[in-house]
Amino acid sequence: MTTTLFTNARLIDPVALTDSAGALLVQNGRIVDVYDITPTPPQGAMVIDCGGMCLAPGIIDIGVKVSEPGERHKESFRSAGRAAAAGGVTTIVTRPDTTPAIDTPETLEFVERRAQADAPVHVLPMAALTKGRMGQEMTEIGFLQDAGAVAFTDCDRVVTNTKVFSRALTYARSLDALVIAHVQDPGLSDGAAVTSGKFASLRGLPGVSPMAERMALDRDISLLEMTGARYHADQITTARALPALERAKRNGLAITAGVSIHHLTLNELDVADYRTFFKLKPPLRSEDDRIAVVQAVADGLIDIICSMHTPQDEESKRLPFEEAASGAVGLETLLPAALRLYHADMIDLPRLFRALALNPAHLLRLDAGRLLQGAPADLVLFDPDAPFQLDRTTLHSKSKNTPFDGARLQGRVLGTWVDGQRVWGVI
Repeated sequence: MTTTLFTNARLIDPVALTDSAGALLVQNGRIVDVYDITPTPPQGAMVIDCGGMCLAPGIIDIGVKVSEPGERHKESFRSAGRAAAAGGVTTIVTRPDTTPAIDTPETLEFVERRAQADAPVHVLPMAALTKGRMGQEMTEIGFLQDAGAVAFTDCDRVVTNTKVFSRALTYARSLDALVIAHVQDPGLSDGAAVTSGKFASLRGLPGVSPMAERMALDRDISLLEMTGARYHADQITTARALPALERAKRNGLAITAGVSIHHLTLNELDVADYRTFFKLKPPLRSEDDRIAVVQAVADGLIDIICSMHTPQDEESKRLPFEEAASGAVGLETLLPAALRLYHADMIDLPRLFRALALNPAHLLRLDAGRLLQGAPADLVLFDPDAPFQLDRTTLHSKSKNTPFDGARLQGRVLGTWVDGQRVWGVI
């Protein structure tokens, strides 16, 4: 029986929304008790003095791309797992946009075996909603669910055939399966590299209107009213989509929404001199949109913050902006980038971890994401004020395509525990 007592900690509780001094007792991978004052350590317990630093539930990151099978040179389960541990992420929920797509139980089982063998953190796989992510024929959702799929998504390929999508939602509803969708109208978004507007025109880059997001969300909400499925919008990034989301929630639909950390902390002007590390999908938005979305996270309208970790090799990024691949790595930078919002007084730490840990756990029906008796001891210890300048070459991901290269950040992970076992630590 292993017992660990964390003392002198600043406990970040996303359930009670408190930030207070205390101690935490862990036994056999579970939280046994939470204390306001430090108790006498049990006999034989390991005592970890947190030095007044923040101790919070481990981050649960939904929408991580691990490029196995097919593109292991971009990211493997081993490298993604190490990057997650270094970033305080204790559970990664992986996307099925691999080569081939994860659309059969056999492919899903391959992924689960590789993850279990190589990753030091929890890995929960998602499966494709339609075969080959082609939007024509739905996958065997029931078999994939039995094989371990926690959600179903075609990632950034929107299912344009509403009959196919409605049937998939209806079938998912019958199995109580979660469907995750990318809300961008594909016709308007096709070929776009940035958000339309004055900046896009000055740079001569093809843009997409923010209304493409609103239009896609409106369509999906209509289908949810018809089918009653459980639905999560992977990224809401514009102010124009927020009223529709609020109405859908108020009307009782089973809808949640997320946003990537890049859209919360960067804006369209960061593209600057055609820097392709800032090319994302959907593209970066205006500053007004960014502020509106940050406020929606603070208010709880947008439920989840994720990294949308998308590794790309140098060859696919060192191209003209229009031709370069979209996406950025984010497992290691998710927490320090999110702390930009805390240091700007836009969101407090308990609400930040509500979006990083508690709400993802609720969505996936996990008992993690909280500092409560009986919860898994998936924990992150971090110094929210430690300054550093990010050097992308030091990232544990195989791919180094981060928009934060050279950025000055605050917040360093000091230790990460999964089921009570330390998987990362610098002290």
